[in-house]
Amino acid sequence: MRSALYDLSQGAARADALFASALQRSDEPSAWQVEQAVTAAIGAFGVRGCAARVAQAYGEHPETAVTRMRWARTAVADAFGAPLPVPPGPEWTRERGDLNSLALVG
Repeated sequence: MRSALYDLSQGAARADALFASALQRSDEPSAWQVEQAVTAAIGAFGVRGCAARVAQAYGEHPETAVTRMRWARTAVADAFGAPLPVPPGPEWTRERGDLNSLALVG
C-alpha cells in the first residue's frame, strides 16, 4: 500500500517539530528556546519523523494532543513570525442562472 502524500508548509513542519520536541508549555519558553527545540527535533527525527510523532500522539492521546498542537502553532508563530495571509482568490459567480456562463467578480 502506498502512503498518502503529506505536504507540509514551513509553519506546519515547525509546529510538528515543536510538538515532537521535549519542550513543554509549562517551561514558558522564549522564542530562542522554541527555535532551538524546532531545530533539534528536525535534526533528530526529520520533518517526516516529527509528523509521524504528531500522528502517533493524536492516535494515542487525542485529548492532550489538540492542546499541545494549539500551543505549538502559537509558539512557532510567535518565534518565527506569523505567516503572511494568503490573498483571497478570485470569486466566481453564476450570472443569469446559466451553468456555462461564469463571470469573474472583483
